[in-house]
Amino acid sequence: MKLVKQTKSTPITVQKRYPFRNPQLSIEQRVDDLVSRLTLEEKVRQMLNNAPAIKRLGIPAYNWWNECLHGVGRTKYHVTVFPQAIGMAASWNDVLMKEVASSIADEGRAIYNDAQKRGDYSQYHALTYWTPNINIFRDPRWGRGQETYGEDPYLTSKIGKAFVLGLQGDDPRYLKASACAKHYAVHSGPEKNRHSFNSDVSTYDLWDTYLPAFRTLVVDANVSGVMCAYNAFKGQPCCGNDLLMQSILRDKWNFKGYVTSDCGAIDDIFNHHKAHPDAATAAADAVFHGTDLDCGQSAYLALVKAVKNGIITEKQLDVSVKRLFTIRFRLGLFDPAEQVDYAHIPISVLECKKHQDLAKQLARESMVLLKNDRLLPLQKNKLKKVVVMGPNADCKDALLGNYNGHPSRMLTPLQAIRERLKGVAEVVYVSGIDYINTVSEDELKRYVNQAKGADAVIFIGGISPRLEGEEMSVNKDGFDGGDRTSIALPTVQTQLMKALVAGRIPTVFVMMTGSALAIPWEAKHVPAILNAWYGGQYGGEAIADVLFGDYNPSGKLPVTFYAKDSDLPDFESYDMQGRTYRYFKGKALYPFGYGLSYTDFRYSSLKMPTACNTTDKEIPVTVTVKNTGKMDGEEVVQLYVSHPDKKILVPVTALKGFKRIYLKAGEAKQITFSLSSEDLSCVDENGIRKVLPGTVKIQVGGCSPVATLTAPLKTVETALKLTGDTYTIDK
Repeated sequence: MKLVKQTKSTPITVQKRYPFRNPQLSIEQRVDDLVSRLTLEEKVRQMLNNAPAIKRLGIPAYNWWNECLHGVGRTKYHVTVFPQAIGMAASWNDVLMKEVASSIADEGRAIYNDAQKRGDYSQYHALTYWTPNINIFRDPRWGRGQETYGEDPYLTSKIGKAFVLGLQGDDPRYLKASACAKHYAVHSGPEKNRHSFNSDVSTYDLWDTYLPAFRTLVVDANVSGVMCAYNAFKGQPCCGNDLLMQSILRDKWNFKGYVTSDCGAIDDIFNHHKAHPDAATAAADAVFHGTDLDCGQSAYLALVKAVKNGIITEKQLDVSVKRLFTIRFRLGLFDPAEQVDYAHIPISVLECKKHQDLAKQLARESMVLLKNDRLLPLQKNKLKKVVVMGPNADCKDALLGNYNGHPSRMLTPLQAIRERLKGVAEVVYVSGIDYINTVSEDELKRYVNQAKGADAVIFIGGISPRLEGEEMSVNKDGFDGGDRTSIALPTVQTQLMKALVAGRIPTVFVMMTGSALAIPWEAKHVPAILNAWYGGQYGGEAIADVLFGDYNPSGKLPVTFYAKDSDLPDFESYDMQGRTYRYFKGKALYPFGYGLSYTDFRYSSLKMPTACNTTDKEIPVTVTVKNTGKMDGEEVVQLYVSHPDKKILVPVTALKGFKRIYLKAGEAKQITFSLSSEDLSCVDENGIRKVLPGTVKIQVGGCSPVATLTAPLKTVETALKLTGDTYTIDK
C-alpha cells in the first residue's frame, strides 16, 4: 500500500480513509497501520503518560494516568467512594468486589464521555486506571499497605481478580476500562528510600509469596496493564529487570498488555540506582525489558537520541508503541460511538442509587468486631446519654483514605451517631485529644469528667491517612515518611481509655486505621473494640449500624494484628520468615481471618476423602455451619491447608478457600469446597510448585488456625493422605 504523506493540513476526509479508522479490520491491522504513519519523534512522545495529540492524523491527546483504588480517584466530579482497599478486602467478598469494580468503571466511563464532549484531555480523565495494588502487605509498618488486599497471596489473588474482571467488563470486543496490576514486584516499603531500595528475596519467597497474585491477574484475569516498581530487585531496577520483566512476565506468563513505569521510576534508574549513566541508556534499557510507558516528564524523550546513537532501534520502539495503541483501540477510542456501548454511559450514573447501595453494603461488610464483652450492640431504647470523643470522631479525611475521590454526601461517625440517636438520647461530643500529642493529667481528668454519667462512651481513634501513606513528609513520633516506626496505638489514646475504664464508664473503642495496630491493653480491658478501617463515604454510617445493632458485623481481618513491635522482623528485610500468619509462630493479638459476630456459628461434619493420588484434579471438602445464636448473620467460612510432615520449607498454614454465607438464627448449611492440585501443592527451593506425597491437614473455621491472645474462633479439622509420585505444576 502506498502511504500518503500527511501534513498539518491533511483534510478530515482523508484521515477517515486511513485503514486504522476502519472498525472492520482487526486491531492488529489497525495498530500496524497507525504506527507506520508516525515519525520517530511522534512515537517517542506517545510513550509518555501525557501523550500529545497528533493533529495531522486526527489523534487526540491522551493522559494515561488515572486512579480508581476504591472509586474513581482525584477527579473534580462527585463520585461514589468505597472503603479503602484494605477495608474492601476485610469483606472477604470477591463476588461483591466484582460488582463494585464494575460500578467504578461505569462512573469512570461517564466521566470520560463527559470530558470528551468538552474537549478535556487532562490528567484523571482517561480510562487506563493504575489499579489494583496487589503487593503483599508483608509488614504493618508500610504506609501504603492500606492500598492492598492484605498479607495473603490467595486472598489477594481472589479479590484482585474479581476487581480486574469487574473493571474491564465482559464485552467480547471492548474493555470498559483498563486495569493495571501494580507494583511489579517485591515492593512494600520503606517509602523514604523506595527510589534507591534494593529488595532481595529467596527464590522460594518470590514464588510462594510475592508473585502468585501477579500471576493470577496476568494469566487468569487477563489484566491489560502492569506497573513496574521503583525499587531494584536483586540489584537490577524493576523496570529493567531481566528475571521479572523478561523471563517471567513476557516469556513465561506471555503477557501481551502494556507496562508502565511507576511515576519517575525511569529517572530513578540513572539518578538513584545508578544502573546507567544517563537518560538515553536508562530509557533504552527499560524499553528493551518491556516497559512501554514512562510515567514521567522527560526520561523517555531521550529515546530519540538513543535511536540515533544506535543504542536501540526504532523497530524496538514500535513494539511498545503498538502495545500502547492496542489498549486505546481495545477501549474503543478510535471507533464510532454508536458501536461502543460503553460510550453511551451517562453522567447520571455518578453516585446513582445502585452504586450508593453497593458502597453501603461494602462499608458494612468491612467492619471487623475484634472484641465484645456483651456491651454491643448498644440498645437505643436504654440510652439516655452517649459521649463521643476521639480524633477520628468528626474527621472526614479518615473515611476517605488515600487515592480517593470525593462524594457529594458523607457523614462522619459523630454525625451518623447523632442521626441514629436523634430524639432518642443525648449525644455529647468531646473533641479531646488528637492522634499523637500528649496531654496533662488535668486534661485527662477533664475529659473523663465530661464523660461521667454517660450510658456509653464511644471513643473513635486509631490513626489517619494523613499520618500513613505514600512518601509523606510526616516525621512525628511513631511515623516516618509515610511509614510507621511502631505499630503501637499512640500512647495518648491508650492513656485516655485507661482513664475512662478506671472511671467505670462503659467504653467502646472504634479504631480507624489502614493497617494492624498493637492494642494489647485495650484487648484486655476495653469491653468492645470495632475495627473500621478507612470506611469510605458510608463508613460513618456503617459504624453506627454496627454499634446500634442495625447490622450484624461480619468482616474478617485480611492482616495479622500483632501484640507488639518485637513480634516483627526488621522492616527492610523481605524474608518472609516470622511474617504474616503463614510464617509467624508467635501469639497474635488477633489472627488473620478473625472477626466476631453478634451471633455464634458452629462448625461440624467436616468430610473429604481420606486419601487420593497426587494427580487428582479436584478434591471435595464439605462442612456444616450452623447459626446457634439468636440473631441472623453472615459468616466467612475459611479453609486452610498445612503440610505437617514436609521436610522442605512450607507455611505454618495457608488459606486455600473461603465463602461468605448468610444464616438465619438456628439455620444450618452444608458448604462445599473443591481443592485443586495447586491448592495442595508446595513450592520448593527452586520455585517449582509441586504436589508431594504425604499428609495434608485441612482446617475449616471462622479464622486462621493460629494462636491468639483472645478466645479463638472455632475450627474443625481433618487430614488427607496424598499418595503417588510427585506432581509438578507449571509455576
